[in-house]
This record gives sequence, C-alpha cells and structure tokens, in this order.
Amino acid sequence: MPKKLAQKEMPTADHAFYGLVWAGTVLTQRVDRALIKAHDLPVSWFEVLLWLASSPDPVPASVLGNSTMLSRSQVSRVVDALQSRGLVTRTPSSHDARSVEVSLTPAGRQLFDAADATRRACLGPVFTDLLDEGDLAALSTVWHKLKADKEAQV
Repeated sequence: MPKKLAQKEMPTADHAFYGLVWAGTVLTQRVDRALIKAHDLPVSWFEVLLWLASSPDPVPASVLGNSTMLSRSQVSRVVDALQSRGLVTRTPSSHDARSVEVSLTPAGRQLFDAADATRRACLGPVFTDLLDEGDLAALSTVWHKLKADKEAQV
C-alpha cells in the first residue's frame, strides 16, 4: 500500500487548508448525490433554495448572486430551472424596476423541507454527529472570520 504523509509531517497551516478543501469537496459530493437521488435536486439548486427559505421576504436576484457560491449567471440558470419546476416565482421588484425578486412557491417550500431533511440525514453520520457544540461553534467562527476578510476586500 502506498505511504501517505502523516499530519505531523505537514505544517499545521497546510494541513488545515487541506482539511478545509477535503471536507468541502467530500461533504458537497455526498450531499449532491443524496439530493439528486432522493429529490432530483443538485446541491447548487439546494443552495439557492436554502437562501430563499431563510428569508421571510422575496429575495432580489442580485442578492442571491452575492450570497451563494454561484456566479450570477449560474444563479440565473438555477432560478430558471427552479421556476420551470414550479418551485420559485420571479416578480418585479417593488423597489427597483430593473430588478426581479425570487421567492419559494408552496411546492418549493415543501421540496426544500424534504431536501433539507435529506441533507441533514446525509451529513449526520459524517459531520454533525461527530462534532460537539464546541467544534461546530469553532468552525462557525472560522468561516465568519474568513468570509468577513473576503467581504472586506471587495
């Protein structure tokens, strides 16, 4: 069997970065497979639904583009696909005539709830069940720091 580097042979910052990349890739692939199998819903579509579900009001399309990890053109394509499935609606913005706002339909809310349960069940054994509240809080703090730094550079 080929030898792998032990963690002690890799500088801490490098191992932390590798772990971040590994976790993001592996967990995203796992969730994507589960969502597609159970709901015919790619993880990129789920991400848009997640942001819409977390907002009590319709969300301007531009805000979705700024909030997700998708490009604005990807968000537009995802919203088109979700709209064609009857999961979201687009309405002209009441604040900006050049903009549209996106919101979940009742069918979209129902699918999101089911897909979110699938996501949580999929991640439980390999993520949330393995970490305690302190671990999750520490990860959340790290993500906030990294994201705040990125947003400060924009």
